This record gives sequence, C-alpha cells and structure tokens, in this order.
Amino acid sequence: MRATLNAEKTRTVLRNSARVSLDVLLLLAVTVVVLWVVGRMWSVVWPLVIALLLTTLTWPVARFLRGHRWRPALAASVVTVLFLLVAAGIGTLIVLPVVQQAGDLSDGVVAGIQRVREWAAGPPLNIADEQVSSALDSGIARIKDSAGDIANATVTGVGAVASGLLNAVLAIFLMFFFLKDGPRFLPWLTRQLPGRLATHVPAVTERCWVTLGSFVRSQALVGLLDAVFIGIGLWIVGVPLVLPLAVLTFVSAFVPIVGALFAGAVAVLIALVSNGLTDALIVLAIIVVVQQLEGNVFQPIIQSESLGLHAAVVLLAVTLGGSLAGITGSLLAVPVAAMIAVVWNHVRDRLSDPEPAAVDPGTAVDSDAEPVAKTDPA
Repeated sequence: MRATLNAEKTRTVLRNSARVSLDVLLLLAVTVVVLWVVGRMWSVVWPLVIALLLTTLTWPVARFLRGHRWRPALAASVVTVLFLLVAAGIGTLIVLPVVQQAGDLSDGVVAGIQRVREWAAGPPLNIADEQVSSALDSGIARIKDSAGDIANATVTGVGAVASGLLNAVLAIFLMFFFLKDGPRFLPWLTRQLPGRLATHVPAVTERCWVTLGSFVRSQALVGLLDAVFIGIGLWIVGVPLVLPLAVLTFVSAFVPIVGALFAGAVAVLIALVSNGLTDALIVLAIIVVVQQLEGNVFQPIIQSESLGLHAAVVLLAVTLGGSLAGITGSLLAVPVAAMIAVVWNHVRDRLSDPEPAAVDPGTAVDSDAEPVAKTDPA
C-alpha cells in the first residue's frame, strides 16, 4: 500500500514538473517569436519606441496646458514645436563651438601625437622614428588597398543617416499624436478586451507608462546635474569644447553606466590632447567625483524606488542589451527591465490574492470591483 502511494506521489511530481517545463518552453517559444517579429518590424518599432520616450519627457508640459483648458490638438502642437526648437538649439550649441574650435583642436591633436612619438622614442620603449614612419607607411598602404571597402562603408553610413532622419521625422509625428490622443488609449483598450483582461491589461499598461515616464524624467534630471557639474569643472581647468562636452554628458546619461563611461572618456581624451597629462588627470578626478555623487547621492534621491531595480540588475540589463543590440540595446535595457518587473509584480500580486468569495448568480462581477447587479437587457 505504501509503495503504491509513493509511486502515485512520484507520478504526480513528475507530471507537475513536465507541465511546468512545457509552460516554460512555450513561454520561451513565444518570446523568440515576438523578438523575431519585432526584428522584422524594426523599421516601424524603433520610431515608435523613440516617440514613446519623447512623449514621456514632454507629457508633463502637455498635461499642464490641457489642464488649463487648452484643446488637445493645440497643446500637442505647441509642445511639439517647443521640443523641436529646444532640439535645434541643443544642436546649435554642439555644432558651433566645435566648428569654431576645430583649428585649435586639430593643432592639439598634432601636438599630442608629437608628444607621444617623443615619449615612445625614449626609454623604456626606444622606438626609432624610422620604425614609426614604417608603421605609418604600412597603415597608409592598407588604407589604399581598402579603398573599395571604405567607399562601401561610406555609402552604408549615408544610408544610415538618411534612415535616421526618416525615423526622427516619423517619431516626431507619432509624438504629436500620442500627446494629442494618448489619454483615449486606455478607455479604448478596455473596450476591446474581454473579461478580466479588460481590467488587468489596462492596469499593467498604465503602470508601465508611469514607470517609463519616471525613468526618462529622472535620467534627464540626473544627466542635467552631471552636465552642469562636469561642465563647470572643465571650464575651470580650461578644457576646450566645454559646452559640447556638457551636452554630450547630458545625452549620454540616458544610457546608464555605459553612457557615463563614454562621455567621461571623451572629455579626458580632449583634455589630454589639448591641455596635457596633468589637466587630463584633473578632469578624470572631476568626472570620478561627479559620477560617485551621481551614483550615491543624486540618483538614489531622485529615482528613489520608482523603478524598483537593484543596481546589479541595471548593470546586467545594460550589458545584455548592449551585447544583443549594441547602443540601442543599452538605451532600452533599463526601461524594458523595469516594465518586465512591473508585469511580474502585477502577476505575482494577482496570484497571491485569495480566491474570491462565491457570488450569487443574480449578480455580475466587474473584475476586482464590487459586485454589480445584473440588469435586464429589456
């Protein structure tokens, strides 16, 4: 008898394990299919993602105008035009200083190369000028041999720039429509879904929207603080291109961890080329101090628990996103991970809720709300 019970328990455990394994395999298969579909539709998905990020950044202004009795179309138009003006101003702030200081920067690059050659010629390397010239000649020969590949890469780059401009234009139009008609989405989604989905899916969507907006706005504020403090430090040291470097620091803040490293490396490199090793080390110290303040003071205070992700999860998400999709993956890794956490928390909360009490057949239950009396269709 006992052996029969043990065998029955074993079969039950194996059956449950097989069912769970099948569910996991189905989930993985669905994930692969979804990723494949997203990849095939990336030319449409990418502008949509950009538009959503821009909408979360500009929605507070649109909401303020709509709250003061502005018509939705007028509020969306004003916010879109203001965004374009701000973007054009930022581009001007980056391009003009670079053009004005391009001569000084090129002279600094030449001087830096000469210093490197002088350092390499001395101990412990003792590399002679003939060896350097030979290496340069070899590099030039390789460039000549690769002229066809360079031309193809140039054409590909031009195509990428044109595609980027098209995506930017499409994202701006989508942002306008999101600002104008966004509040109608959840009621429409509720009407399209049956049963409990009409409650749970809009609730998860709203939480994801709040999380995405919290991420974008908090990253913008953190990036602004980084740009201001690092910009002041670069200005005090006397590094050229202070304004473009500050803007680069602000933009790079939207790519957690990786963006800060990239912007800091560019600033240190320009300081090394233009001002020398001492100022480069000072700039490096400034960037390290500001980044420590950001990670230990600014970001915890500003973001608080809005995303609900541990720093290790953020680092792993950025690393995985970068390995799968490059810069795009690094940019989207944290908000995607945060929204996955939102969905998981919602599902977990629903699964942990006690079973609803039995309801009289004469009443209809409206999802999680109070029972509502069923009315006669007549």
